[in-house]
Amino acid sequence: MTPPTASADFSASASASASAASSEPSVGDGATAPRADCIADSAGGLTFDVTDHGGPDPAHLVLTDRDSGEDVRLPLTPAGDGSLRAALPSSVRLPEGRWDVFAQVAGEEPQRLAPGLNDLRSLVDRVPSGSRGFVAVRIPYATKHGNLTVRSWLRAPHAEAGELLIADGEMTVRGRVYGTAITPKAYAEIRSRQDGGPALRTELTPRGEEFTFRVGYEELDAGRWDLWVRPEGEDGLAVRVARLLDDVADKKPIFTYPTARLDTERGRIAVEPYYTSDNDLAVLVTTAAAE
Repeated sequence: MTPPTASADFSASASASASAASSEPSVGDGATAPRADCIADSAGGLTFDVTDHGGPDPAHLVLTDRDSGEDVRLPLTPAGDGSLRAALPSSVRLPEGRWDVFAQVAGEEPQRLAPGLNDLRSLVDRVPSGSRGFVAVRIPYATKHGNLTVRSWLRAPHAEAGELLIADGEMTVRGRVYGTAITPKAYAEIRSRQDGGPALRTELTPRGEEFTFRVGYEELDAGRWDLWVRPEGEDGLAVRVARLLDDVADKKPIFTYPTARLDTERGRIAVEPYYTSDNDLAVLVTTAAAE
């Protein structure tokens, strides 16, 4: 891993505290901020290598939840290559959300970090064991302001979306369940996001921990529809179908799918699968003009 090249001192005053909550703190030009290289491991942990502040005072890496303001503090210790290192193992709970990353020297204000080099190769085609009953995913990324943030997911259990097959007015979803078993009572749900809207049940075909189910477009009214599975049937937990196990923090602009247009008893509709800002799988249905 190449050491960070920025030489900015941690003790430089930050224009926003690490406890800022509602939106990304505006802390200046990310190009001049101290930088952190990130290495991800297959268990869901992250290692941060940050520019050494060059002083004897203890330093910490601070991750702050952008919504709640909750902090997770990790000690920064010399890595032997001119940088300081902090480890965020998968065993440390990081609730789901966006966590802005700061460095803080004792007695000083926290300073926002910029992203350096990210080694996320271990996240590609990752297959967690699911033995802990949950799946933890942490993906570091650069914000629009050039700052370092970690997108965290914590799902218990989790249904990972795999290949989507789209043809002839329907979509077939293939996936895998983690943290629970699929029983003979299992089925999938297509839920309207509209308050009080319907939840359509559809057959789920299991194969070990993997599953397949069909979304028939002709059954859907205009609106947004979220996809769920119930591995244990109606008496068990509903599990949101999402795509989390790779190195892409925001799937919505990256994974795009063709829009299908078809005639139904309620008129002509256009249907487009997509991933939400939380990387959950959904379907958008709109009315379409007749051709």
